Amino acid sequence: MNVIELDHVTLTRKGKKILEDVSWVVPARQHCVLLGANGSGKTALLQVITGYMSPSSGQVQVLGKLHGTYDLRELRKSIGWVSSSLQERIHSHDTALEVVVSGKFASVGIWEEPTPEDVNQAHTQLEFMGCEYTAERPYAVLSQGEKQRVLIARSLMLRPQLLILDEPCSGLDPASREFFLEFIEKLGQQQDGPTLIYVTHHIEEIVSIFSHVQLMKAGRMLMDGPKAEIITTEYLHHAFGMEMKISRSNGRYWVMECQLVSRMAN
Repeated sequence: MNVIELDHVTLTRKGKKILEDVSWVVPARQHCVLLGANGSGKTALLQVITGYMSPSSGQVQVLGKLHGTYDLRELRKSIGWVSSSLQERIHSHDTALEVVVSGKFASVGIWEEPTPEDVNQAHTQLEFMGCEYTAERPYAVLSQGEKQRVLIARSLMLRPQLLILDEPCSGLDPASREFFLEFIEKLGQQQDGPTLIYVTHHIEEIVSIFSHVQLMKAGRMLMDGPKAEIITTEYLHHAFGMEMKISRSNGRYWVMECQLVSRMAN
């Protein structure tokens, strides 16, 4: 089954095209990176995929369910989404364990009585993400990296088939970023784990489990394919408006040198 099928999707708001003729197919267990500069349409595309925005034209099918023919509230229970916007909504006094348990109910805060099984599962997810020690700590006092790992643990409570990681390394220092990316590798290697969609504008975050890259610019899908074919100086120049010198080491890509060019060039 394909996890995502977008067929000529266009999104127009107030006369402006936010997305234009986007087609994209993601097979199950094909971990992908959605790469593009700020304002390229990545967040709008996520909102269309999760049903929070309806396209002006085109078809959207997620996890085998065609949008418009299925209750999207039920569909979202099979989709995990970790983003900075969610982090801002978490109650600061909630403990890490309470934040994770709330994922079972797809709510911010706990409004139903969790079962002992729910609590045990939350402990298991925290342990898997390497932050069981945070269980009784208030969410507000956790480091940025700990907060992100807690939110991923939360998203795993409903055992999603699709997990979207929306710029999860934002705000992390280099050491914390590398530590966090180790857990993303671990998550992606799970045989029964979710398909991962990782959203970023930093090629350094594309770890080895991600096999494909979708490159966006100005609401359009520029390129879509195996990462070795997409992460090139030519394509990155076109997407970011910068001349880049790229190196590859241990399966990762790094920007060694860059030079800004005119945004009007492309």
